[in-house]
Amino acid sequence: MDNESQISGRGYGSRSFLEYLIKTIVDHPEEVTISEVDGEKTIVYELRVNRRDMGKVIGKKGQNARAIRTLLAAVSAKAQKRAVLEILE
Repeated sequence: MDNESQISGRGYGSRSFLEYLIKTIVDHPEEVTISEVDGEKTIVYELRVNRRDMGKVIGKKGQNARAIRTLLAAVSAKAQKRAVLEILE
């Protein structure tokens, strides 16, 4: 699948999209783990990354985390579910 399809989320669920997005910005993509807690109307994604990558994921004043959450919300809206991202240490 080409990058455009991956980025737009076609053919991918919210989790796959989130995993693709995070792995492209971190230095240790092999240490990215995402747990999923699926509720009736909400999906909670628990993200764990290498400690040294935490700053890249959160960003200056939380800008990257906010942007990731916005993109995740847009992708998960297609499934008519609310997505919540928790960044864990």
